[in-house]
Amino acid sequence: MTLALPITSDPYWTEVGDIQDIPLRGARRVATPNGDVAVFRTGDDLIFALRDECPHRKGPLSQGMVSGHAVACPLHSWMIDLRTGQPLGADAGKGCTPRAPVLIKAGRVFVALSD
Repeated sequence: MTLALPITSDPYWTEVGDIQDIPLRGARRVATPNGDVAVFRTGDDLIFALRDECPHRKGPLSQGMVSGHAVACPLHSWMIDLRTGQPLGADAGKGCTPRAPVLIKAGRVFVALSD
């Protein structure tokens, strides 16, 4: 599911929606003018945002399985650390997925989107 980004008065933080809109151990894709962002919710209720693109073959990370604080790319099962955007295990050091800062305010999720 792709969430539409509403227009906000703050040029830095963009509201994505309610935290409950993101399933536990799942993700939502947010379309932006600069490419899609995947917003993840871990099993321990933390929120992370990464570009929706694996550094290996550009697989859609929003469609991957979340395990702990990592997501498995649905194309070739690369594990990407949600905290850093770095591949884990044998694929460590082979690229990076850019991160986006996240803010939770009154149960609402905001993502900082830059140019």
